Amino acid sequence: MRNSTYRWVLVAAGGLLGCMAIGSIFTLPVFIRPMAEGTGWSVTGISTAMTIAFLAMAFGSMALGSLSDRIGARPVVLGGSVVLAGSLAWASRATSLIEFQLIFGLVVGLSIAAILPPLMASVMGWFDTHRSLAVSLVSAGMGMAPMTVSPFAAWLVSNYDWRYSMLIIAGLAAVTMIPLALLVRRPPALEEEEHAVMEGGQPVAAMSVGTALRSPPFIVLMLTNFFCCATHSGPIFHTVGYAVSCGIPLIAAVTIYSVEGLAGLGGRIAFGIMGDRFGAKNILVLGLLAQAIVAFFFFFARELGTFYVVAAMFGFIYAGVMPLYAVLARENFPQRMMGTIIGGTGMAGGLGMALGPWAGGFIYDTFATYTWLYLGACGMGIGAFLVAMTFRPFPKGAPQPVTA
Repeated sequence: MRNSTYRWVLVAAGGLLGCMAIGSIFTLPVFIRPMAEGTGWSVTGISTAMTIAFLAMAFGSMALGSLSDRIGARPVVLGGSVVLAGSLAWASRATSLIEFQLIFGLVVGLSIAAILPPLMASVMGWFDTHRSLAVSLVSAGMGMAPMTVSPFAAWLVSNYDWRYSMLIIAGLAAVTMIPLALLVRRPPALEEEEHAVMEGGQPVAAMSVGTALRSPPFIVLMLTNFFCCATHSGPIFHTVGYAVSCGIPLIAAVTIYSVEGLAGLGGRIAFGIMGDRFGAKNILVLGLLAQAIVAFFFFFARELGTFYVVAAMFGFIYAGVMPLYAVLARENFPQRMMGTIIGGTGMAGGLGMALGPWAGGFIYDTFATYTWLYLGACGMGIGAFLVAMTFRPFPKGAPQPVTA
């Protein structure tokens, strides 16, 4: 069953679901200026909706991942898809800033938390080979969002008002994501684990959720993901501002993101192949060290060409390492709690992502330079590398306690 061709159907469906989910939330930067002009709401106020969404995604990931472990991934992903489409439509009708912040921030953020961790957990349960490549391909689908949904949103808002444009995005989410969510099926790994526990084998499969959440491998994965995301979130968010401060025109500086995004697609696939061949932990550790070094390279960038080179390296690396956390989770924890484990590491990563933009803004406002942002990012990256070095997988034959 694990070798069924259906597992690749699930990978394709997962990539498209992730693309639409991530693309939907990242329409806000495209709509923000027309929204401010059309409503009189402040740019800061509208941007706050994005901050709320990231926090909702972070804190909702573990809870909704745990729910998927209890009732199955399909109903949670399906529910998240329905709520995402509905909340985007609702947000397009918002009449006050606080209403928009709560709908787009809280409800949209939670709906995405209901989609991504259960989806990744389900994909993991269909693969015992090519696992790193599979999850990297799903992640690559998410990485396509800035090159597909965002340009479509930009075309819409250039021809229609932001409310109608957001309503169109809501409709697109409904007609694509709801059918795709129905393709999610119970992974074969669950039946295999249930059989193994009945036969008295595979002791890790009998581990309790409480034991897993207190275990050193889980804690190390969470800390590593936090420091990893804190490393790249600041440079991702502030590099255009840094380039403009170096005298590069805004329209040219924005293209740095395109270079970073394209490189990230290649990084996801390359790191997935290397993870399958050389081991997910080994590639993750090396990738984290490389990420820290390249973050420091931004310190030396002054010309557009240099920004392109550094951004390409940075995007290739940080996008490549991210799917490996799910692979390590699956290699060390039972499939029946995979939504909880992936949701927990996603929560830590979300908090790290929320830290970088704020810290970068604080640094610039305090010192009138981005120098310390990139030095700080390098330091965070070294921290992620050192924490990852302490990761020790569960011994395959050691019995694990099953008490909560």
